[in-house]
Amino acid sequence: MAADALSIIPGAVLRNLSDKLYEKRKNAALEIEGIVKQLATAGEHDKISAVIALLTNDFTMSPQANHRKGGLIGLAAVTVGLTSEAAQHLEQIVPPVLTSFLDQDSRVRYYACEALYNIAKVVRGDFIIYFNKIFDALCKLSADSDANVQSAAHLLDRLVKDIVTESDQFSIEEFIPLLRERMNVLNPYVRQFLVGWITVLDSVPDIDMLGFLPDFLDGLFNMLSDSSHEIRQQADAALSEFLQEIKNSPNVDYGRMAEILVRRAGSSDEFTRLTSITWINEFVKLGGEQLVPYYADILGAILPCISDQEEKIRVVARETNEELRAIKADPTEGFDIGAILKIAKRELNSEHEATRIEALHWFSTLLVRYRAEFLAYLNDIFDPLLNALSDPSDAVVLLVLGVHACIAEESHHFHHLVSYLIHTFHNNHVLLEKRGALIVRRLCVLLGAEKVYREFSTILETEGDLEFASTMVQALNLILLTSTELAELRSLLKKTLVDSCGKDLFQSLYASWCHSPMATISLCLLAQAYNHAISVIQSLGEEDINVKFLVQLDKLIRLLETPVFAYLRLQLLEPGKHTWLLKTLYGLLMLLPQLQIASSGLPTLKLAGAISTSY
Repeated sequence: MAADALSIIPGAVLRNLSDKLYEKRKNAALEIEGIVKQLATAGEHDKISAVIALLTNDFTMSPQANHRKGGLIGLAAVTVGLTSEAAQHLEQIVPPVLTSFLDQDSRVRYYACEALYNIAKVVRGDFIIYFNKIFDALCKLSADSDANVQSAAHLLDRLVKDIVTESDQFSIEEFIPLLRERMNVLNPYVRQFLVGWITVLDSVPDIDMLGFLPDFLDGLFNMLSDSSHEIRQQADAALSEFLQEIKNSPNVDYGRMAEILVRRAGSSDEFTRLTSITWINEFVKLGGEQLVPYYADILGAILPCISDQEEKIRVVARETNEELRAIKADPTEGFDIGAILKIAKRELNSEHEATRIEALHWFSTLLVRYRAEFLAYLNDIFDPLLNALSDPSDAVVLLVLGVHACIAEESHHFHHLVSYLIHTFHNNHVLLEKRGALIVRRLCVLLGAEKVYREFSTILETEGDLEFASTMVQALNLILLTSTELAELRSLLKKTLVDSCGKDLFQSLYASWCHSPMATISLCLLAQAYNHAISVIQSLGEEDINVKFLVQLDKLIRLLETPVFAYLRLQLLEPGKHTWLLKTLYGLLMLLPQLQIASSGLPTLKLAGAISTSY
């Protein structure tokens, strides 16, 4: 076949085709073009194939660079000479040109671009069958080290785009795997090339790029963190266009894309996080039932972003969180409550208060809506919820107590909660000192003061650590006497002598209040059981009166000057009716050493003066 070609093309033409001068190579190519035209007119395609084989084997595959250049321009000339009949010879013409894109000589790569450009101009749509190979070659050339090669590749790229957009033979299904593979390339030139193609193909009405978006969405998001502002801008523009299409399309694969968005929402790049959360926000509004299996993953992405350093991200994350929580999904339709609770439990350990707060809102929401299903997972989440009572944030503790109060509608859960609190206070006296009042008062509001105090008393009655029991009772007693939330409980105790309910409550508290003499005395004073109060005081004479005892006594005397005991002080105006009260107050004074009475604060002196006036 090579011999046939040599007889067809004059030796001078072949010599000029490999000349170092471009003009000679060009003139030789024009002569080849004319020869091929004559052969095509005569229908001698075997001879044309022989010419192509000669140009391929003896020129494009030659070790001499000028031969390779001549071979490329010759193949382009053959195509031009064939014109409308070129399609039947493309299998011979295109592969050697594509191979030349990898040539070590930048000038050869340049002429390969030029040759393929001229070939494409002739064959147009028939070119499509080689699209993937050409795209792959252009993708590599877009990052070529030689500026001239890059420039030539860009010209070829524009022509190929024009051909693709007007062709009805382009197969998006065959192209997408190649695009997906290339999306992970980090080279900025390649990235620009890829975004350009995505944008062009998306603009073609007959090509459904949206349907294949999950295949390259992750790559686009990856480009949002590129060091080049231009690439970030192009990727953002492409994503914005796709998001708009999603809003207007009735058929969207939300599920696969949701997985990508969730992963990207945790990016270290601020712009990527913002874009991801914005997309998730739209998906939550649009996705409906498709997103039900992904609710937990979405929540896992949203909650950390609620505490993001960037305000825009926080705002969108909060809005998305509210949208998601407002959806009332059915557990029988794939809504996985366990998965949601797992995410909420994880975020209870977040270092950010806002995230922990929103996690607790989810606990509350799920508990109210799906109580039975929620309680089925209680063994997994109860301990973390109990541990959250030690959170440094008051807002978090109050929300945790709200969740516990809702759980504690069952008596055994309520007992478990109070037992845990006592155990925690036992191990952490600082927590008792700083948070005890807040926790107990809130529980009283949520569950009822009487119920809470009865449970505390029942458990403390059998407490083995007597010193802690005394401390705990003193704390509960102080809360009882000073908190506005316990006003009704105090009113009930005041009726101890005339009301069976008050008497029953007094007896319930008394059993554990006995761990602290001063708490017992104050309980008796509150219940107006003065005759018993003096009995308790008299029994203290046999006890070792130490510093702790005197401190508690001083606190009690100071409390007697507060509004809670106003009724008691008014009773001193009728000493004849309240003899036991007077004896009780004198007993308290007698417990203090004389030096203590003389040097103690104003409340003690006032008390002594009040008693004296009564007499």
